[in-house]
Amino acid sequence: MSRKNFGVKPFSTPQPVWIIATYDENGTADAMNAAWGGISEADEISVCLSPSHRTCKNFKKTGAFTISMADAAHVAACDYVGIVSGDKEPMKMEKAGFTVTKSELVNAPIINELAICMECKVKEFNEETCILRGEIVNVSVDDSALTDGKVDLAKVKPIAFDPFNNHYNVIGEVVGKAFSEGKSRR
Repeated sequence: MSRKNFGVKPFSTPQPVWIIATYDENGTADAMNAAWGGISEADEISVCLSPSHRTCKNFKKTGAFTISMADAAHVAACDYVGIVSGDKEPMKMEKAGFTVTKSELVNAPIINELAICMECKVKEFNEETCILRGEIVNVSVDDSALTDGKVDLAKVKPIAFDPFNNHYNVIGEVVGKAFSEGKSRR
């Protein structure tokens, strides 16, 4: 068996594709695409963001943000908000095709077109390490993504970032039942 070394790279997969949305001081919504993040506690997310992003400036003022799961149906819009700066394009959300509703729990927008959204309060943002930690205060899911009251990933079709090939891949195929498949190995 042979292996190829890639050196020190942030090559872990799957990486969630999160669309982080905030309001500025005027109540204008903005969003960005972020893939370097994960759950760090039962009620906490962590994500690596450069402090120069408009999103960072916004959540430092409002103390809140939302994270929506990017999906296959909106891959172009989700990619667009990652490659276009709100500082240079004031109509960024409209050009992406996104509309928003203000969260009832935090001062941040929920992107209507994306089915799954974590509503978060800023716990800490360390500009030296670029790590944002947020408290998840609610997860809201559009009814269109539910089957019998449960989230149906086949309906959502969330995407993951493939850093090896710079691709987006759909997540959703069930290959086993967690905390059950391994019991046959005992």
